[in-house]
Amino acid sequence: MRLGTTLMYAGDPRTAADQVSGWERAGLDVVWVAEAYGFDAATIMGYLAARTERLEIGSAILPLYTRTPALIAQTAAGLDALSGGRAILGLGASGPQVIEGWHGVPFDRPVARTREIIEICRAVWRREIVTHDGLYQLPLPPRGKALKMLTHPVRDRIPVYVAALGDANVRMTAEIADGWLPFLFVPERAGQVWGDALKHRPAGLPPLEIVAGGPLAIGENVTALRELARPQIALYVGGMGSKDRNFYHDLISRYGYAAEADRIQELYLAGRKQEAAAAVPAELLEATSLIGPESYVRERIAAYAQAGVTVLNVTPLGDDPQRLLERVKGMLG
Repeated sequence: MRLGTTLMYAGDPRTAADQVSGWERAGLDVVWVAEAYGFDAATIMGYLAARTERLEIGSAILPLYTRTPALIAQTAAGLDALSGGRAILGLGASGPQVIEGWHGVPFDRPVARTREIIEICRAVWRREIVTHDGLYQLPLPPRGKALKMLTHPVRDRIPVYVAALGDANVRMTAEIADGWLPFLFVPERAGQVWGDALKHRPAGLPPLEIVAGGPLAIGENVTALRELARPQIALYVGGMGSKDRNFYHDLISRYGYAAEADRIQELYLAGRKQEAAAAVPAELLEATSLIGPESYVRERIAAYAQAGVTVLNVTPLGDDPQRLLERVKGMLG
């Protein structure tokens, strides 16, 4: 199992890069860069490529609707070249509020778009003359010309990881992607939620990489830190998407918290955000974190491994994140 972490949206990216350089020395294997509606991910990933030597650098995520498929392929190839073959292209749909509210682009057919973008990216990296007939039409008549990439990518198959929660999207991810980026992953319940979709991995492909984890703190008196996740979970379950279309609400409902999900959403959409956070089940906070004594954290790592997780993605809490990462890296063997 490899060790990863995700850079937060806020803060100075240059300071974050200084930290990541130290974390690499501590044994960090993968750093993920989020985008949402903050700084773009690619710029920060390029800077990280210059500041690091070994670790992989992934986007988590580049939203599908914000760039053409060809530009996504170009961006990934450029980052892969700058990093010497250490880039991971993390793709995802984001959600209607961000895509339609921030980018002004219709949020439609995310699963089909993901599949087509991956197909086009891989054709670009192989330096094929790119033609495609689907949601994306290449070349676009009457004046478009079919082209191949001018430059030579470092790799002709850059790893593609997909952020997916729904059955159709997870099934597509298992069928064609290199890795999967779930969210609010509960290892003990992952099989009942996604097991059937993950069975569609073709026999000829390597095992699907799975990136999951949560907040990290190790000690005898740290369990109160689980409470810090309440506002974020309430935001996603209650406020991401609309009342009738919220992937995170659907997920924790499938975990067995349907009544709690409805209550969180009701409170959040009514503007009662603190009450929504208080309604997040303590059991869910515990199940989606690695916070507790060292023996407990080791048990949680084993549970993630048993669920098929190959990259333990953690958010270290406390004054010395580098030391925490070193300790967990030692637990991974």
